[in-house]
Amino acid sequence: MTETETAPMGRRETRKAERRAAIIELATRTFLENGYDRTTMSGIAAGLGGSKGTLWSYFGSKEDLFAAVLDSATAAFRSVMSAVLDPRLPIDRVLTSFAGKFLTRITMPDAIALQRLIISEVERFPEIGRIFYDRAPGRSRELLAHYLAGQMEIGALRKDDPDEAAGLLLGLCAGGYPQRLLWGIEKREDDTIRREAARIVGQFLRCYGVTGAVDG
Repeated sequence: MTETETAPMGRRETRKAERRAAIIELATRTFLENGYDRTTMSGIAAGLGGSKGTLWSYFGSKEDLFAAVLDSATAAFRSVMSAVLDPRLPIDRVLTSFAGKFLTRITMPDAIALQRLIISEVERFPEIGRIFYDRAPGRSRELLAHYLAGQMEIGALRKDDPDEAAGLLLGLCAGGYPQRLLWGIEKREDDTIRREAARIVGQFLRCYGVTGAVDG
């Protein structure tokens, strides 16, 4: 196939990708502003200035669209977390960096708004709880458990169930300060996030740490 023949296909794919991104951007705003229940495929199609059929050609249901919104919102964060979990670096540095970045992300205004949306509607729409968990905390737990398993193998942590250890660390991160932000009790402060990250990792290493494994 010649270059002339392949170029139009490239343009079509680019337009499709741009259209998909525009749909996700509008859907993100609409879900956060209106909630899951009051967001409709017809309303999003109208906002895009296109037909409902066009929207359905990209996403087969509102559930699929919500999943795509979460994938888009968390993709960059997962990439950052993967880079942070570097097995070549001292474990206390790695975990403190991980906890700090995790706390920073889950306390951003858009993340707080999304958590409030899930909490308010998950009883009526349990599927959104599953979608959210699978694409956000569930994937973070998988990444962290994989890293912790490697650290247990080399003796940097005492051997135990790495998935349970990951759940403990993420639970420590998600509780306390983020909960106070979620309920509007406190305001977000970078200094508080740094202190919380150090405190959380200290608690975690007192449970799983091995003497001499941390950076002096």
